[in-house]
Amino acid sequence: MRIAILDDFNHWAERFAPWSDASSLEFSFFPDHITDLDQLIARLAPFDGIGLMRERTPFPAAVIERLPKLRCLVTTGMANASIDLEACKHQGIVVSGTESPGHATAELAFLLILAQFRRLIPLIEGHQSGQWQTELGQDCRGKTLGIVGLGRLGGQLAILGSAIGMRVIAWSPNLTAERCAPHQVEYVSKQDLFREADVVSIHMKLSERTRHLIGFEELSALGPSGFLVNTSRADLVNPDAMLDALDQNLIRGYATDVYDVEPTPLADRLVQHPKTLCTPHIGYCTEETFQVFYAQMLEAFRSFHAGKPIRVLT
Repeated sequence: MRIAILDDFNHWAERFAPWSDASSLEFSFFPDHITDLDQLIARLAPFDGIGLMRERTPFPAAVIERLPKLRCLVTTGMANASIDLEACKHQGIVVSGTESPGHATAELAFLLILAQFRRLIPLIEGHQSGQWQTELGQDCRGKTLGIVGLGRLGGQLAILGSAIGMRVIAWSPNLTAERCAPHQVEYVSKQDLFREADVVSIHMKLSERTRHLIGFEELSALGPSGFLVNTSRADLVNPDAMLDALDQNLIRGYATDVYDVEPTPLADRLVQHPKTLCTPHIGYCTEETFQVFYAQMLEAFRSFHAGKPIRVLT
């Protein structure tokens, strides 16, 4: 069984699983990212199985239907919105997933909050150029942290914010005061969240209902001293509204780990904006998380080959 492991940007996949122990499986690792549909299909045509890292390479029906040899897809995590599961089911392709520790993204979100309040990056860059203490940061203690989406990751961020002495408030379309209570988080309306928060962190899944959930109105309510953090999906924030808000100094800063196009072009205006803090989608990228992802990906391929698929999504 021939298997392609895609988007292995830094050859990390090979490091985190004993691929050579699966003697009946032949693995090929690809560090580049292909966006051209015909090139992608030509590369993948010989393979029986494909391993996907999150949502780096989309697998719509237009790809799946042109890979008649494909029998098994394994994605990291137990949800991958870029895979057309119905098309896989129609083609008889088994789709499996892996567990995902998740807490790494919440940790990064909190790091981005701290970095913005303490002006960490400008001060480091200033120091490297011979400047000393050119800016004053702010305490997080006593500030208000607004969380959009109080699920697994939002709940973990609430714990971190509370531990440092922040007031934590939350909102999402389906959130209630009763669901906030176990987290010791105050439920507020969307309007109040952006008006009262000093920093807002987004932890929502992307859907047609949540696309551009945050626009000019919300950013204006956040105000010129407010920060926004996005470690979820780029399209949750209206990009035009964000650039306008930054250009007009309507908010103090935007920290993001997610983008419309990844890897992000160097000329991307958001990445180059002086009021942004942009990390290269590293929320889930830790040694501990990759150990889980790729060890369980190998396990899933071995189980499929043995006729006993595990963690099946279709």
